[in-house]
Amino acid sequence: MDKEKIIGKFGGDYIADEYSYIMGIDIRFTDHLANRFKNRKVLETCSGAGFTTISLAKNASHVYSVEIDTPRLEIAKINLKIAGLENEVTFFNGDITLTKMLDLLPPIDAAFIDPDWAVTGENHIYRFLNSNTKPPSDKLLRLIFKITSNITIIQPPFIDKKEFRKLPPHECESLYFNGQHELYCLHFGDLARFTGDSKFVVNE
Repeated sequence: MDKEKIIGKFGGDYIADEYSYIMGIDIRFTDHLANRFKNRKVLETCSGAGFTTISLAKNASHVYSVEIDTPRLEIAKINLKIAGLENEVTFFNGDITLTKMLDLLPPIDAAFIDPDWAVTGENHIYRFLNSNTKPPSDKLLRLIFKITSNITIIQPPFIDKKEFRKLPPHECESLYFNGQHELYCLHFGDLARFTGDSKFVVNE
């Protein structure tokens, strides 16, 4: 991977391959979202290479990050060390949907959920209900609601917003980069600034 591209997107000379570069969220978005988690004990699921973890660690009182893929977890640990934030994060290697993993977690104040887009492509149908992310977005959200009502969940911009209608009251924030809709972020509980739609725009 080109070092300057990694620095430009994630804010540091971190480790990234093509997959983690594409799937990782731009630092201008992660810093914006992490601001809602100031001074909270935060559960992060699906930490990937740790780019969102870095932004969360700069704001939260502590981050407990769960990643099922061991090689990705090891890269995330290295990236947090490069950022000088390794002491702000406790990593767990395992499946967040399993009771035994949930039982390992300490009490938290809020959660940041970013499921992997397991399948992509021109003809792929993106869904929230009966989701085919890994783990499934709808299942994971229901599970984390048992721990905290303060949740932010990332969703692809291709989902029909009608699929969010039966969820608890929330703020649905659309993130735009240079005029292109990049992500939906659904904020629940104290993380929502109001109920309804909002927008955050980054232009280079």
